[in-house]
Formats: sequence, C-alpha cells, structure tokens
Amino acid sequence: MIIRQAASLFLLLLPLTLLGQTNDKLAQLTEKIDKHYDSLHTMRTHFTEDYHGAAMTRSESGTLWLKKPGKMRWEYDQPRKKLFVSDGKTAWFYVPGEQQARKAPVSKLDDIRSPLRFLLGKTKLRKEFDELGTAPNIKPESSGDIVLRGSPKGMEDRVPLVILEVTPDGRIDRIQIEETDGAVTDFRFSDTQNNMAVADSLFQFTPPAGVEVVEGTDLGN
Repeated sequence: MIIRQAASLFLLLLPLTLLGQTNDKLAQLTEKIDKHYDSLHTMRTHFTEDYHGAAMTRSESGTLWLKKPGKMRWEYDQPRKKLFVSDGKTAWFYVPGEQQARKAPVSKLDDIRSPLRFLLGKTKLRKEFDELGTAPNIKPESSGDIVLRGSPKGMEDRVPLVILEVTPDGRIDRIQIEETDGAVTDFRFSDTQNNMAVADSLFQFTPPAGVEVVEGTDLGN
C-alpha cells in the first residue's frame, strides 16, 4: 500500500507534458500490439516455460499453436511429452502413457496458459490490464524491445503482475506471470510463423482407449 501511494504521488508530481508524452507512447505501442494480433488467424511458435515456486524449479519447452476463435494447443516435448489443448469450449491435459486425462470447460478453467488463447482476436491490451505501463527498471532481453507491466483484469486474486516484452513492431516475445503465492512462470517465444493453414482437428482431443477422464477446473502441469 505504501509503495502504491508513493507511486501515485510521483505521477502527480510529473510535469504534465512528460506524462502526456509517456501516455502517447504507451498508446502507440499497445495499438501496434492490437493491430499485429488482430491481423492473425493462426500462429505457431516455439516456447520455453520456466517455473519457479513452491521450493521447485521446472523448465520445459515445446510448440504452441493458436487459431481463431480461442483455440490453442500446447505440445510439450522437453523434458517429457505432454499435451494441453482446447477447441475454445473444452480444455484437456494429458501425459502420454498415463491412465488419466483431465478435462475442464474453458469458461471455468483455472490455468495461467488459458488467457493466451485471446491473443488472436479483437485484442485490446489496455482493456485487459489495470495500471498498464512501461517497466523501465526491467532490462529487455533483446535490444530495441520494450517491457510492459500490468495487472490482468479478472485474475487479480491469483495473478497480481504480468510482464510483457514486446518488439518494436508489436510482437510479444516474452510473458512473465507472477502469482500471489510468489510463483513465477516465464514464457519465451521464438521461431514464430503466422497465418499458416492449421486444421481444426489439431485442437481436438480423444482420450486413448482405457484412459479415464477426470473432470475439474485446474488441469495443472
């Protein structure tokens, strides 16, 4: 609370011209992000996912597919194969060889990967975050990139802070998610290909014979 009050006081003391310039630059950048993702129908990208929390560290990687409207497929290949997939209505999580597959309605899904399906759509970044602004105290990994930070609306009870690293042309190359329990998940994206032909069947899942289906809202990892 003290930190937030101090930050608010600092903004009040800024010259109005400087504050206006900052707001203009933020608006220009978010418009670029919105325009970039609104123009896409499909996207395929390599991802790495690093997790730190609950006295453990985990690093994984694989391929992410997105398709309008709201379809996604996270295909992990390292260090082990597993699948998180959604057709926009139902989400599944399955590890090949296991005897259970987990299933949840997307509308009730409690998973930090789920909001990324909205990247391909009528994106309005400034409407998705409270207190969205630049993060000058965080150095971007790539020269020329800009770092944004904000609190995602509707997830405040679990995720108080999200950090985005954005290229000058509006592409998001990194998303860092900080949860209320101190856990941090860091997604990095590379080798991205846009508007490829991707069949809807890629976002559907049928449990293998003999695999039990367990329903819930937290599909986990």
